[in-house]
Amino acid sequence: MEFRRLGRSGLNVSEISFGNWLTHASQVEEETAHACVRAALDAGITTFDTADVYAETRAEEVLGRALKGHRRAGVEIFTKVYGVTGPGLNDRGLGRKHIMESAHASLRRLGTDYVDLYQAHRFDRTVPLEETFLAFADLVRQGKVLYVGVSEWTADQITRGAALARELHVPLVSNQPQYSLLWRVIEEQVVPASEREGLSQIVWSPLGQGVLTGKYAPGAQAPAGSRATDAQGVRMISHLMRDEVLVAVQGLRPLADEAGLSLAHLAIAWVLRNPNVASAIIGASRPEQVTENAAAAGIQLDDDLVAAVDRVLEGVVERDPRLTVTP
Repeated sequence: MEFRRLGRSGLNVSEISFGNWLTHASQVEEETAHACVRAALDAGITTFDTADVYAETRAEEVLGRALKGHRRAGVEIFTKVYGVTGPGLNDRGLGRKHIMESAHASLRRLGTDYVDLYQAHRFDRTVPLEETFLAFADLVRQGKVLYVGVSEWTADQITRGAALARELHVPLVSNQPQYSLLWRVIEEQVVPASEREGLSQIVWSPLGQGVLTGKYAPGAQAPAGSRATDAQGVRMISHLMRDEVLVAVQGLRPLADEAGLSLAHLAIAWVLRNPNVASAIIGASRPEQVTENAAAAGIQLDDDLVAAVDRVLEGVVERDPRLTVTP
C-alpha cells in the first residue's frame, strides 16, 4: 500500500480507502462486511469512509463493530453529515443543531471518541456558511473531529468555505467527489480551486459503479447480484449503462491486457495519477474484491497508455463542471 498526505495537512491516508456505501447493513450480511474490513486491513488499507445516512445510520454501526479491537491510532475513520437521519425538520442539513447532534450520534455508532475527518456531505444553501463552519470549529476544538472535509462541492463553494475555515482556524483539507475515467467533471474547476486552497480529493466510484471493470457487456443482461440489478444501485448506474459507453469500456480491454493490468487496476491507477487525488474509495461485497482492487496502489501508467485510453473513450467521457450539483 502507498500513502499520501491529505491536502496541506499532516494526515497520511492510504491511496486506496475502503467505503461502505451500498454494502454494509444493506447488500451484504454483517459477517461478510467484517471479512471485507479484515481484508482491507490485511491489504494495508488504513482509511475507512462511511456516512451517517448509509443504510439509515446502520452502516456506521457495522463499521464500528468491524474495527473494534483494532488499534485506533492505526486507522483513519471518515464520516459525513447533511442527509436525513430522523423525522424532524432539524434532522437534516448543515445547521448547528443537526451537525452537533449528528456528530455525537456518529461517534456512538462508530464506537470511537473522535473521527479523523468529518465531511459536509453536500452544500446546504439554506444555512449560513458561517453557522456551519462555526459548528465544525467547535467540534475540532472539543477534539471530536480532527480534520474537516466537504463532498461534491463546487469550486465556488470550496473557495468560500476555505476562506471561512482559515478565519476560524478549521483544518479544511479535502473534497469527496465522484471521479473516474468516465466522469471527469471536477477537472476543469474543482481541482484547480482545491489545489489553490490546499484541499485533496478523496474520490468515490473510481470504477464507475463497476462499469469500468468490464463486467457489463453491451446488449447483454446485467450479471445477477450486480449493482445494475439492485434497486438503489440501478439509479446511480443507469447513465453509464448505455451501449456506447459499454462498447467503449470493452475497447479498453486490449490496452489493459497489453499493459498486464486488469480493467479495474487500469481505472483505479488512472484516478490516482491525478496529483490532487489523495485516495480512491473502493467498496466491496466480497473480501476477494478488496484484495484485488487494493493491489492497484502504486501502479504507474505511462503517457502513451493514458493517451490511448483517452482515444478509446472519446465521446463518452462526461466533463461538464455544471454536473457538480447540490440537491
